[in-house]
Amino acid sequence: MKKHKINLPIKLAILGIAIFIALFFIIGHLGTTLKILNYFKIKDIALNEPEATFDFSYLLGRNIFRIDLKKESRYISELYPVYKNIRLFRILPNRLFIRFTDRNPLAYVKLYRYFCVDSDATLFDLPQGQETQDLPVIIGLERKIPGPKPGKQYNIKELITALNIIKEIETNNLFKEYKIKRIDVVNPANISCFIQLSGYPKGRVAADFQVLEVKMEQDDISDKIRVLAGLFTQLKDDISNIKYIDLRFKEPVVKFKDAT
Repeated sequence: MKKHKINLPIKLAILGIAIFIALFFIIGHLGTTLKILNYFKIKDIALNEPEATFDFSYLLGRNIFRIDLKKESRYISELYPVYKNIRLFRILPNRLFIRFTDRNPLAYVKLYRYFCVDSDATLFDLPQGQETQDLPVIIGLERKIPGPKPGKQYNIKELITALNIIKEIETNNLFKEYKIKRIDVVNPANISCFIQLSGYPKGRVAADFQVLEVKMEQDDISDKIRVLAGLFTQLKDDISNIKYIDLRFKEPVVKFKDAT
């Protein structure tokens, strides 16, 4: 009887399968071993907020490989919504590092109390002990946000419009001598932005907290702010004598104060 010889490629394939199976069981056994060793139990947690008083003791003693980093990040983010992002990192063999990314407040939103809001339209509270910042105040959203929750994003057009106004004005060098004090968005067709004029024009001091009202609609904010910048440039010597500027029409309306 003739013996059938196994071709070399088939031998190599069988050998490769055998090696793969062996490695699979070895890696699986190694993974199980790593998870049960005391050497890999979490003994220390480092933060990039060394002065913060967070309690992460519930993570101590747990195996570092059994921690679901993404799940824990989401959980901690719910506990501390003042931070924009929270990420966990393993530092072998037995340490965790937690990195907090602050939210940068762009304005205050006046509801039943004051909340901070960032550029993503997320409401939050400033950490305790942090100095109050001089930021624009957005009003007129009580009916749009009846039950505000810190850490929640509110993609409400009136709020987004107010934030866009702030961004456009604060990033335009022509407005660097001015400061937004308040934005009233209760009526989307007649938004009022109050700009502080104190200290301008250069060489003269306007009355303390003197403000100029700018009226606009909620559409085409970038174009309206460019028009406003042009008006400020043209009227810079008389800016303190203007009562309001209305940008809701094709041609902007400039209302001066009465001579009296």
